Amino acid sequence: MSGGASEGGAPGRPAPALAAGNARDGHVWERSFLPWDAYFAVVWLGTVLFALAAESPDLRVRLVAACLFCLPVPWYVWAGRPLLVDPDLAAGGDRAAVRYLAGQILLFLPPAALVGETRLATFALVPQCFMLLRVPGALAAVAVVNITPVAAWAVVWRPAAHDLYYNSVFGVVSLAFSAVVGSWIIRVIEQSSERAALVAELEASRGEVARLSAERGALAERERLSREIHDTLAQGFTSLVMLVQAVEGELDENPDRARRHLQLMARTARENLAEARALVAGTAPAGLDGATLPDAVRRLAARHTEQTGAPATVDVTGSVRALPAAVEVVALRTCQEALANARRHAGHGVPVSLGLAYAPGTLGVTVHDSGRGFDPAAAPGTGYGLPGLRARAAELGGTARVGSARGKGTTVRVTLPLAAAAPEGPSDVAQGAARARPLAPAEDADPNADPRSGP
Repeated sequence: MSGGASEGGAPGRPAPALAAGNARDGHVWERSFLPWDAYFAVVWLGTVLFALAAESPDLRVRLVAACLFCLPVPWYVWAGRPLLVDPDLAAGGDRAAVRYLAGQILLFLPPAALVGETRLATFALVPQCFMLLRVPGALAAVAVVNITPVAAWAVVWRPAAHDLYYNSVFGVVSLAFSAVVGSWIIRVIEQSSERAALVAELEASRGEVARLSAERGALAERERLSREIHDTLAQGFTSLVMLVQAVEGELDENPDRARRHLQLMARTARENLAEARALVAGTAPAGLDGATLPDAVRRLAARHTEQTGAPATVDVTGSVRALPAAVEVVALRTCQEALANARRHAGHGVPVSLGLAYAPGTLGVTVHDSGRGFDPAAAPGTGYGLPGLRARAAELGGTARVGSARGKGTTVRVTLPLAAAAPEGPSDVAQGAARARPLAPAEDADPNADPRSGP
């Protein structure tokens, strides 16, 4: 009165039991068919013993009935068990199942007609009906299994009315019990199948989430490396290109200045090497190694003056103190990006002012140049600088604003909250999650680029 659950079969039809496997591959009763074999064997043996111990008819009839009752065994082994065990055999439709059950009922009827006690075998036949047929067909087969043996027994022995009454009531009660319990178990199995499908979907979703998380992490790391390379190595190489161009025109006319520029090129190359090593090691930027943030910004301003000849001033307000490494890194990168944009776009010899404002809960960074400016309403450039700057600030819960107008210069303002950036190691906060963006290309120092978006 039970059966295996459907694994993609027709609705209302439980599938045969599956082979042993992982606990999530099927239901508990599907992992092995041996318990069913044992159950059927116990029912068959009990039925034979019960029939032989009956008071009537005489022993010869009971022995004949016991011998006839052995015939369903090879039919079960040859035709029934393969259908019950192998889902592929049962998936072809109900014909094989109907053929097997019809043969089993025909083999069961003769001993049932001779000895009424053999009707105990219905406890083995009814579960097979629910295992092999859809619920409506299974109910019809159960009715045949419970009613036909009583009718055949009555035809053969012409029992007294009260005996016929008792056996008929037993058949009807057995039929009702089999139908109700069997249908209820099938509904339980169907619900279990739905839950198993849901668990499979959840596991698939969990795997998809893990895959997407791994991709997200890889893209975030790619984003971090893109920003670091853009703000350090690419900017340094841009400076080297500009210095090489300057030296080429100074070798003959002004050798002293050419030598100073060569020294500056060597220092820039060494700084680039230090930044590359810091990037590989995951440590603090070279500019902040053993220095305070104001000192690092002043060095940036001095180098800007050496490279361009334009004055760069640094104004620090508030109580200077050590801040979380993440905040100082973003502040330093902001100054680097703003100075690089000023060199490329503001114009020759344009003064630049840098400001650090230490407040109780925030750090403000301001970089202003009085150069040619640009129109913010114009189509944005394809560069990486300002989008990367905004992404850095957003990671700490801060804001980055760029104000400009043609002929009136450009101002970059970044505000970073200190509470959102807990003190951490010397590693850059940019190692956190960030929006995926392609790796920034190397800078080519194009002087004709208009918007301040960097290369």
